[in-house]
Amino acid sequence: MFDLSNPPADFTVNPFPYYDELLRNSPVTPQPDGSFLICRHADLNAIYRDTTLYISDKKQAFAPKFGPGTPLYEHHTTSLVFNDPPLHTRVRRIMTAALAPKAIARMEPGLIEIIDDLLDAMPNTADLVEDFAMSIPIQIIGNLLDIPLSERGPLRDWSLAILGALEPTLTQDQLARGHTAVSEFKSYLKDLIARRKAAPGDPETDVLTRLIAGDAEGQLTEIELIQNCIFILNAGHETTTNLIGSGLALLHDRPEQKQHLIEDTSTINTAVEEILRFRSPNQFGNRETTTEITLQQHKIPAGTNLHLCIGAANRDPDVFDNPTTFDITRTPNKHLAFAGGPHICVGLTLARMEGRIALQRFINRWPDYKIKKGRKTGGRIRFHGYAHLPAQLHT
Repeated sequence: MFDLSNPPADFTVNPFPYYDELLRNSPVTPQPDGSFLICRHADLNAIYRDTTLYISDKKQAFAPKFGPGTPLYEHHTTSLVFNDPPLHTRVRRIMTAALAPKAIARMEPGLIEIIDDLLDAMPNTADLVEDFAMSIPIQIIGNLLDIPLSERGPLRDWSLAILGALEPTLTQDQLARGHTAVSEFKSYLKDLIARRKAAPGDPETDVLTRLIAGDAEGQLTEIELIQNCIFILNAGHETTTNLIGSGLALLHDRPEQKQHLIEDTSTINTAVEEILRFRSPNQFGNRETTTEITLQQHKIPAGTNLHLCIGAANRDPDVFDNPTTFDITRTPNKHLAFAGGPHICVGLTLARMEGRIALQRFINRWPDYKIKKGRKTGGRIRFHGYAHLPAQLHT
């Protein structure tokens, strides 16, 4: 039986053969702790859309994991992704207004400038993650919240420590780093929010000013505001870094696909969707059952934690032709990289824009880049991507 809390040694490097086996032989897999691993696309899609039988609230699951009242517990039980109505409805409504398509479109010139500046500064021998992919979302989200450039240094480490605490099993060191990161981030945001209240920005472009103001139906509490600012950074940071890094690796490893994109730049949008399907930046979601259910002849009790394997669902042969083939022209592409239903990723338009512009402008500038020996994955179960991608940009 596949045990997500004790996976094979090579699982974090290449989980995909294991997903394929689970889809074939055990798409609903009981876990030793009483939870269940769910892999089929149809099951995930149904679970994401049913907010009656399945809830996102994680107070019951996170109390023993993080400790009640701890910084990580407060963050992960207050942020948008792990909540249900009415909090989820209220926070998402305000956040969606701040990330409306018109607001996203206004960010495009600034995003192009950020990417071109990074490309101009890259040495011929570069790390495609450290020198490029990871810098883009940090700067974009920093701009969204209008965080001064001189204050953005700790953001990446805070994000990695907080998201790292969502792994199925944790060391005491990981827990301690996660708690510290939440506490330090909260302290910083309290000061930033106080400054923004004293000198508000333009609510059309400054998401923090918009979140502080709320909407006609009310404002967020201080804790809701702080924790969902942390959520905005975390949700858009590692996932977008993984999208860009994995995209560059996939296109490098499949020269015919890269050449197709070079010759027909109109395929960039379907290319981004295929990267999201083939190497989903976020490999797992979670829900909890509210009543006893039956899936694939398994009776699952109320209050059971479900691990929703996005990475497997996006390779489901019942939905995708030749699912193990990377095809940048694939259409339709009904992947679940952004989840689905009421909890579909609030920043998906921004993520797609970042991926599209970053990949296209990089390949336009360095079409013959070569990834060298030494690539290293991030070592995560929940989030999949590269920590290092050493490359030579031109010969």
